[in-house]
Amino acid sequence: MKFSTLVRHIREGVKNVFRNGWMSFASIGSIVVSLFVLGVFMLLALNVNQWADQFDSQVQVNVYLESDIGQSKIDELKTRIGNIAEVKQVTFVSKEAGLEKLREDLDEDVKGALDGYKDSNPLPDSFEVELFDAQQVSYVAKQILAFNETDADKPIISVKYGQGYVEKLFRITNAVRNVGLVVVAGLAVMAMFLISTTIKMTILARRREIGIMKLVGATNNFIRWPFFIEGIIIGLAGSGITTALLLYGYSELIASTHYNMGLMMIEVVDMNKVGWLVGGSLVALGTLIGVWGSVVSVRKHLKV
Repeated sequence: MKFSTLVRHIREGVKNVFRNGWMSFASIGSIVVSLFVLGVFMLLALNVNQWADQFDSQVQVNVYLESDIGQSKIDELKTRIGNIAEVKQVTFVSKEAGLEKLREDLDEDVKGALDGYKDSNPLPDSFEVELFDAQQVSYVAKQILAFNETDADKPIISVKYGQGYVEKLFRITNAVRNVGLVVVAGLAVMAMFLISTTIKMTILARRREIGIMKLVGATNNFIRWPFFIEGIIIGLAGSGITTALLLYGYSELIASTHYNMGLMMIEVVDMNKVGWLVGGSLVALGTLIGVWGSVVSVRKHLKV
């Protein structure tokens, strides 16, 4: 294709957008509304996944040691626990460090109650065990507890990881992730259908124009390209407006709720990630649907 021909197609495509103002406005409006709903649910799904990942990262196995085992046994246990394939890191926490950590987590009014335990610390030495996959926590706990059966006549360790509650929370977070994925996918399909239908109606209203161009000898590509450009412009305009609205609204929401979320220890998805992932996806989807709707609709009217 010659450059001058391409320029002509672009010029005609831009003219068509403004020449058919109301139909173009309806197409852009359809894109904005459909993609806005999709974008809101994408933001919600991203944050829910982040909160679920945040919960997963906080899951760990706490291994408490009996007071009468020596340092050599502690070192041996740390090595054996670290050799479990699912274990990411093992950290030894002495009873003194455990008491100090407990003091830091308590309110000022309650800290004084621990002063009497400075000389008689009731806390045991322990290990904090981090995992590569938090959902393997029960399996790792059983592996660690099995050391009791091979090492001594009486248990030398006890294990806690929120048994019963953790498994339920995993089922909930997995269900939320799956539901979010299904909802976003369903909304994406619905958005594609609504937007493409609106664009097809726009082209249908100009079928006579296409027929006349075909009758006077215009080639299919000559007719198709201006509509192709028009579809790109409409798709970019609609998805661009949607992305701007969503990102502005999201930034305002973060700014207004930042303090409360910080108190609840909730982390929201960073704006940079939202901009690239959600914004990029919506612009790409809107442009693709605009082009696809135009091309498919024009093709139906090229046979005269």
